[in-house]
Amino acid sequence: MKVAILECDDVLEKFQPQFGHYRDMIRRMFLRSDVAADPLRFADFTCRQGHYPEDIDSYDLYITTGSKASVYEDTPWIAQLIHFVRQLDRREKKLIGICFGHQVIAMARQGMVEKSARGWGIGVAVNRVVATPAWMHETKDHLNIIVSHQDQITTLPEDALVIAGSDFCPFFMVQWHDHFLSIQGHPEWNPAYARTLINERRAHFTPERIATALESLDMQPDNELFARWILDFVGYSNPKNIPPPQG
Repeated sequence: MKVAILECDDVLEKFQPQFGHYRDMIRRMFLRSDVAADPLRFADFTCRQGHYPEDIDSYDLYITTGSKASVYEDTPWIAQLIHFVRQLDRREKKLIGICFGHQVIAMARQGMVEKSARGWGIGVAVNRVVATPAWMHETKDHLNIIVSHQDQITTLPEDALVIAGSDFCPFFMVQWHDHFLSIQGHPEWNPAYARTLINERRAHFTPERIATALESLDMQPDNELFARWILDFVGYSNPKNIPPPQG
């Protein structure tokens, strides 16, 4: 399966030797899951530079990265990305939206994104799973995913299905028809990177929120489960016939 990663930001240069780029994190997310990811073939496109595939149909799956930008900014590259997502929607191409990409899908489909009055979400967020679509081979009552966001989706179109959410972030994971799936969190991040970024951005948070967030990073995030959900959603065939874990 050919996967196009739409890069909307990058890791700070000083942290790249330790953590790599966001595109590397996405690759590792699939490699750590319990399915054989070697048949997945990745290509990278830098949206901030207007770099997109020449032929939309050349790729089976698209994945957006997060970004420190806000989707409602009047910025040409963001407008171009929203336009491209609308093209993917019309063609019913599979798209996975991560954090900023989650919000881009909402903007492309007439939803609304705003700065949350609840403030920053950082650390591991615990979300209730409120819907289990037929494509979901493994189910779980709660989804624990690392987050780093101040913006949130505040209005959804009627045809969007909320899969997971919390009081802090009601629209945390959403399915948009049969071809778009998105999440407000960062299933590609590991706790070490999240901890590094929280410490880098300490000036943005209260001491209480920092302490709670750092403590939450002792919790194991459901990154590999979400990677398997992505592959379930897109109808990926496991070439090694590895069964899902039990229990």
